[in-house]
Amino acid sequence: MKCLIIAAGKGSRLRQQGDCKPLIPILGLPLIERVIRTAMEAGADDFLVVTGYQEELIRSFLVSLADRLGCSITSIFNEDWKKENGLSVLKAKEYLPEPFLLLMADHLFDPSIARELMALALSDGEIALGVDGDTRNSSVDMKDVTRVKTKEGKILDIGKGLTDFNALDTGIFLCTPAIFNALERSAKQDGDTTLSRAVKILAAEGKAKMFEISGRFWIDVDDPAAFSRAENSILADLKDKPNDGPVSRYLNRPISIRISRRLVDHQITPNQISLFSFLCSVLAAGLFALDGYFTLLLGGLTAQFASIVDGCDGEVARLKHQYSAYGGWFDAVLDRYADAFLLFGLTWHTYTDTDKTDSFILLIGFMAIIGSFMLSYTADKHDSLMRDRIIHDKGLRMGRDIRVFLIFLGAVFNQVYLTLVVIAVVMNIATVRRLIICRDHE
Repeated sequence: MKCLIIAAGKGSRLRQQGDCKPLIPILGLPLIERVIRTAMEAGADDFLVVTGYQEELIRSFLVSLADRLGCSITSIFNEDWKKENGLSVLKAKEYLPEPFLLLMADHLFDPSIARELMALALSDGEIALGVDGDTRNSSVDMKDVTRVKTKEGKILDIGKGLTDFNALDTGIFLCTPAIFNALERSAKQDGDTTLSRAVKILAAEGKAKMFEISGRFWIDVDDPAAFSRAENSILADLKDKPNDGPVSRYLNRPISIRISRRLVDHQITPNQISLFSFLCSVLAAGLFALDGYFTLLLGGLTAQFASIVDGCDGEVARLKHQYSAYGGWFDAVLDRYADAFLLFGLTWHTYTDTDKTDSFILLIGFMAIIGSFMLSYTADKHDSLMRDRIIHDKGLRMGRDIRVFLIFLGAVFNQVYLTLVVIAVVMNIATVRRLIICRDHE
């Protein structure tokens, strides 16, 4: 489906963030790029962007973006960009003979909203608008938002000055070419070329549907306060990862998000972060292999630091829409190598201790390594089967975060042998438990 994005305005209220609003970066991505990437994730594959202020600068950026994303992006210049937003929509009339997604360059949203909106069936002459039924949404500037009155799936009225309303305009539309006709009629009859006026005309004819977004994320990034709220909302979403264990959820993630918040402003890829985390684990393993408590402690701290940084690759990937199946697999492979190095380092440290040299230590170390591998290997199968009965969402999931934290504690308290025993026993018992669960729920 084609997607029309309005990016013609000046955006003077965001001037302190940058002179060209669509190109103002938010958590590492320009606004217009974030909107386009979100729409692509929702299923849009052909983009039309109506520009106005700073047209040449935006058009140049879009040419580069189209090349990077491998999609079609067509720029359309609106010489009347200082006037109402409906004129920008009209500029795309000849390009859009079929239903299309209509977005604003400064409205961020959950991709599921656009995905479900595009799946709606519209009759000829109809449009659908995503609306938020939460009229007390703390992310919305109630003084500036467009208000909507709805009833039984239809829009009855729309406008900024409505006093009788029960929803908010998200600026996310699914349109048929009827929107162009409504804009032309509005301009001819009332001299009003606002998008809201066109929607009101269609609403009067019963041709404006509403689509409730059910409390999902959306925000109009129109001023510095909204800009900060948008950043906070996007960062807060990183905390909600179902597969996080208790250590990740309560210790690692709050720290890694702060680190990722800084990393997105630099040209650092998620795979580079994965590799850095792995190298930190290798360094920690090398420190474990040396004699003395100081190097053991330093190794434990380095291992825990690596575990924290290990969360940054996925966070940066989500923040900058750079996630890929290969990236996740690459990170998982490096994690397995890192686990082997860390546990072997601890095993070597214990084995070379003059007071504890014992071949049984090698067996314990081997069982710790193999148990860790098997627990990781069984994770996908177990999690997919138990998706509807997510026990680990309550913070009980046995995963890598707990394993590395045990290694950290063992180093801090100089209890390496006990740590290896605990990891060997716990990881293998957890693996056997998963085998039984998967057998019973196959």
